[in-house]
Amino acid sequence: MEVHHVTDGAETFTCNAFLAVGEETTLVDAGAWAGVVEEIRSHTADVDAVVLTHQHGDHVSELETVVDAFDPDVYAYADHPARTHELADGDEVTIGDETFDVVYTPGHADDHVSFVSERSLFSGDVVVHDDGAFDYGSFGRTDMAGQSRERLIESIEELLARMPDGVTNMYAGHGDAFEGDVRDVVETALERAEKREPKYPDE
Repeated sequence: MEVHHVTDGAETFTCNAFLAVGEETTLVDAGAWAGVVEEIRSHTADVDAVVLTHQHGDHVSELETVVDAFDPDVYAYADHPARTHELADGDEVTIGDETFDVVYTPGHADDHVSFVSERSLFSGDVVVHDDGAFDYGSFGRTDMAGQSRERLIESIEELLARMPDGVTNMYAGHGDAFEGDVRDVVETALERAEKREPKYPDE
């Protein structure tokens, strides 16, 4: 599957938005960078679908712009004016050339879902490879209103239970994409989250 990080050049705060080109050319999260449409067009003329991990502003601010440009189907767990298909735990979606299971993973956000296939994981913000807190195996912050470390831990455990052993590609909402033993990264994130310590010193 050909995956492009289409917010990599952003100078404003945004999530990672990933374009998977294939049988079902799909954008995973729209981001918050005004240049995302131009970057998408450098890789493809059409976007069949947008799938949202969750609807924090850094993940959806440019969604309507993307919809106006490409008229894709929009898949989301929670309601949104642009949503055309509701996602639920246990659903299947095609991203690029792979079939992904939808795993409901709240804790960082009430509407958070992750997408896992036999080879790849789009984890949104529930688990990331590296960020400002940890350089291998980190997790979404849980110190803001409506967030829960306990629920996040349960979500990571559920993700591990439903993730095949052969997953080697991880595309998270922040930090770098990762290629290798994805299960080990997620297990490391779980161990850190279970310590119940603040993710950032100022929490």
